[in-house]
Amino acid sequence: MTQGGFELNGLATAIGSMPHVEPREACSLVLKYLSEIPAWPQLPKKSFLENMYVQFSEGFPGAIVEGDRIWVDRSRDLSQPLEQLYSAYLENRMEYGKISAKHAAGLHAFLEQAKGKGRKVIKGQMTGPISFGLSVTDQNRRPLLYDEVLADAIAKHLRLKAAWQEKALRSMCPKTIISVDEPYLSSLGSAFVSFPREQVITLLEEVLGGISSLKAIHCCGNTDWSVLLQTSIDILSFDAYNYGETLALYPAEVKNFLNRGGVIAWGIVPNDEQALTKETEASIGDRLEKAMRLLSKKGISYDIIKSQCLITPSCGLGSISIEAATKALELTAAVSADFRKRHNIQN
Repeated sequence: MTQGGFELNGLATAIGSMPHVEPREACSLVLKYLSEIPAWPQLPKKSFLENMYVQFSEGFPGAIVEGDRIWVDRSRDLSQPLEQLYSAYLENRMEYGKISAKHAAGLHAFLEQAKGKGRKVIKGQMTGPISFGLSVTDQNRRPLLYDEVLADAIAKHLRLKAAWQEKALRSMCPKTIISVDEPYLSSLGSAFVSFPREQVITLLEEVLGGISSLKAIHCCGNTDWSVLLQTSIDILSFDAYNYGETLALYPAEVKNFLNRGGVIAWGIVPNDEQALTKETEASIGDRLEKAMRLLSKKGISYDIIKSQCLITPSCGLGSISIEAATKALELTAAVSADFRKRHNIQN
């Protein structure tokens, strides 16, 4: 059970992106297979505006979207738009963070289709400040993360996006999860990304501060998990299919996280088309148990591990075919059902 009193043991959800261009079709698929914790579908193949970095850039000071590039012209005077952002932040005006249907057709279709369905929890997601700041550059192609003023502005901008999204989802279900997606954290500490650990945590916490229900962070690669486990998240979401053994390298941090009610979202279903043709419900279930046992061998209660978990695909499904994405969701639901049956989980 999380600190918020949510029973999530072994339920299934998704990371976010889907390969569809038709929002209602994507929503129907998500609602079919992830009935208890559906996640609204991001649709990067529908429009560049639904690219994970562009999708949450709407309203950011000086943001320019041209063709297949997003950037900020730092040579312009950004004082007025920055002042407007900080004013909205200080007054907690969530409407400033509104995500339009043009940038998130899947979200708006989901808000219509998932109404009145009696869901246990509803999940939303957004790009995190580190990945946003490393992907979006200035006019000289320098990542915004290395501009102290704009890095802070990114975190405050995304905090308002998180707050607005949570409010929108809670209009349908009082229990929500908002996941902050941070793929670039897998490069943290490398020669590619030189950024202080303390500043990473500060920026993440700024965004997480806009979320009042369950807070999650997802990283689809290997990273220093102790950094994320230091934050205020309720759910750690990771690619357990490819990196299932890596959490066991941080037994003390994982144990503390679970002891305070934290949940691990095991991304055990692959999002690779070739891997999906080889795997079955049984093979994935065995792979999950093996990864969990690695943690239990480090002195972490297996009962806690199995009760404080979610089952998900390893990452988003937006880059594969609709047929493969359908199979991934079907397997996610099946593995979850089998896991809960195997461990006699009733809720």
